[in-house]
Amino acid sequence: MTMKLHCFGESGHSYKVAMALSMMDIEWEPVFVDFFKGASRSPEYRDLNIMGEAPVLQDGDLTLTQSGVILDYLSSKTGKMGGRSADARREVLRWMFFDNHKVSSIAGILRFQMNFLPEEKRNADVIGFLSARLAGALKTLDDQLTNHAWLAGDDITVADLSCAGYLFYPEAFTFDRKDYPHIDRWLDAIAAQPGWKPPYDLMQPAFAAPA
Repeated sequence: MTMKLHCFGESGHSYKVAMALSMMDIEWEPVFVDFFKGASRSPEYRDLNIMGEAPVLQDGDLTLTQSGVILDYLSSKTGKMGGRSADARREVLRWMFFDNHKVSSIAGILRFQMNFLPEEKRNADVIGFLSARLAGALKTLDDQLTNHAWLAGDDITVADLSCAGYLFYPEAFTFDRKDYPHIDRWLDAIAAQPGWKPPYDLMQPAFAAPA
């Protein structure tokens, strides 16, 4: 049965899951969420996900939300990218929790501030604070990758996809790959994996810039 992913192109959390589905060679189809027109706040969508967020994965009668939960489910179901032991899985989860708290949560807000808010509503103090927080988290990633090909073991895992999700986007959000040579090498290694595609090749964008 084909899995359905409720998503939109600008959502880095959706991209993590879309990337995993594609790279795990799972049959799936995107269901477009018109986020910037309020689709995720509709009663129908809230019935699907009370949190009003994307992504949402439907696998038959099972509905899952939150990208970390979905990535863990996909790795468990397929036996791919989840670590080969209980200790390895805990290491995968450690980096996924780090990502959700320190990387994606900051990068997502920062990217929204800098690209999707009207310019007059952008807050320079907020952008400065968030960019400093993101730089610290990315330094941690870069340090981990100094002597490790992948974040959580000898092979690529969903921890890599989770932490890398926002870093593949083209919009400016104070992240420059040349400032993090080990992240730069790691992103190239992810992109070289079978099934990898950039975000807007996997999901329809929802944002339309004002004319």
